[in-house]
Amino acid sequence: MGKIEKSKKKKFSSPAKRKALLLLQAGVALGFAYSPRTQFFIFRELKKEWEKINRQYLYRIVREFKYERLVDWKEQNDGSIKVILTEKGEEWALQFNFEEMKIKKPLSWDGKWRVVLYDIPEKRKKAREALRKKIKELGFYEMQKSVFVFPYPCRDEIDFVTEFFEVRNFVHYGEMMNLSNEAKLKIHFNLS
Repeated sequence: MGKIEKSKKKKFSSPAKRKALLLLQAGVALGFAYSPRTQFFIFRELKKEWEKINRQYLYRIVREFKYERLVDWKEQNDGSIKVILTEKGEEWALQFNFEEMKIKKPLSWDGKWRVVLYDIPEKRKKAREALRKKIKELGFYEMQKSVFVFPYPCRDEIDFVTEFFEVRNFVHYGEMMNLSNEAKLKIHFNLS
């Protein structure tokens, strides 16, 4: 992720806001998809995701986005309103690009371990496996099944990923100062 100023970072403390902004960005992608099959696929997936967001909350988010100049809207001839992602909104959406997400490494380690643990039911197996894969991609060390450790601040990224896979209720995040056998972790993460 790019460098985000502290005041700007607060805007997207809600994973639902990030998801809404990414869904708006996906709507832009729909316009660039030339293949009818690709357009249909994008439209079907977008529709499912939009339906999962609480309508009142969504309207509030869109009003906030308008105030922050991340979106604009235009009234159509039929009375409906078209929400458009602005250039500034596009920039923000790119900061939360799921595929390219990275956790920023600070200049020095603060001595805290970030621990992510989860217990996702068998009926959500696909989401569980996708979460495990993404956490590993982000560089976490798997201490044991469903327990991952990372040395740098990553709360926002974990909140976003758990919201993305809709497993937030099954995932726990914490920070620890002392962890047994941390010498092995320090070697793994190249910490002194």
